[in-house]
Amino acid sequence: MITELQSTIARLSQQLCDPLFKNSFFLALSRIINISVGFFFWMVAARIYPMEDVGLTTALIASQSLITLFSVFGFDFSLIRFLPIFGETSVYNTCLLITIFSSFIISGFYISCTQIISPGLVFIQRPACAAVFILFSILNTITLINGNTLLALRKGKEYMVQNILLAIRIPLLFPLSFLKSFGIFTSMGLAYFISTLYGLFVLNRLVGMRLQADKHFIQESFRFSFWNYLSNILANVPPLIMPVMILNLLGDVEAAKYYIAAAIANFVLIIPDAIGISLFVEGSHGENLKKILIKSASAIAFCLIPAVVMVYFMGSVLLGFFGSDYLEAYGLLKLLVLSSFFVTIYMLFIPIQNIRMKPQRITLLNMLRAGLLLSLSYTFIMKFGITGYGYAWMITYGILGLGVGSVTLVLFLTHRAKDEQK
Repeated sequence: MITELQSTIARLSQQLCDPLFKNSFFLALSRIINISVGFFFWMVAARIYPMEDVGLTTALIASQSLITLFSVFGFDFSLIRFLPIFGETSVYNTCLLITIFSSFIISGFYISCTQIISPGLVFIQRPACAAVFILFSILNTITLINGNTLLALRKGKEYMVQNILLAIRIPLLFPLSFLKSFGIFTSMGLAYFISTLYGLFVLNRLVGMRLQADKHFIQESFRFSFWNYLSNILANVPPLIMPVMILNLLGDVEAAKYYIAAAIANFVLIIPDAIGISLFVEGSHGENLKKILIKSASAIAFCLIPAVVMVYFMGSVLLGFFGSDYLEAYGLLKLLVLSSFFVTIYMLFIPIQNIRMKPQRITLLNMLRAGLLLSLSYTFIMKFGITGYGYAWMITYGILGLGVGSVTLVLFLTHRAKDEQK
């Protein structure tokens, strides 16, 4: 018995030393910490601030996330894929300089068009609010680039610390309550400022800070960056637009309910997301794709089922922590959680194509996803309220998951038959 226990512990220790699982562990732990902190953050915010302010802030945060999405130009993916090829210092500094500049330009453009894009956020056109919004948008972008660099360097522990520092936003909610909805937003921005300082300090020690861009890296990675830029926009725009869409269609109260339900549902996708990113990192470092894919799929299957069951049956309890009004989002939460199996198939398909340098396939897939999700969401939200988004989400990923899964299975069986013939 003792010998078997020692053998089991030895195998577990060996698995945790595997770069795939080690990076996945710290990444998953970071996600768990982020979501846990996020739950507590929104729970405190819901108690301190009126529901209208919470709903307005969700739209404000979604707008800033959109700006970050458009600012990175695909370099968040190229950073991981090309860092082992072109060198750490060159790739990091090039990506950092380009994204900071683009974030400044795009956030300024967004502010000037707020009246057209989202009239409910027109207050950010005030000079003081605009300056803060631009600054926090840049900090958000820097944090993303720093985080991806740490992951590409297989520094999962440092990545986790960077994310832990974002918890400072919780105590900041209290002194900033006089700013109303902008107080919630400011608390998050200040947390990103602290996290950014830590990331810059660590990366300056690891790779060095140089204010210059590598033209050769830009030229060689342009095609890969461009296609990932398009595919990432298509992948992220629908969920980022959703708070603004719901705010405009149903009002700020329903936007708050949607946002909390979606945040809880994301808990289930922590492990698939973490392992998918680690799969991309390890594949970019030249590890055997088939081997790490099998390990990734096995680990996800082991963790996903209990997570889905737990959140599905305890969803009402989790929503209740935010207030009794949020219980009305339970139907939406159950639909989002049940869709996780289809979403996982999609999440594994993406890194495989990036490792194979086939980002065009991802773009086409995400184009289909965006079209389905946005059109179905608008139709179902008008008919069923926020629960309609859950129907749209499930149908969209059901189609994508079954389609991608079937194609992947056929290709796998074909390659296996060829190998047996040889």
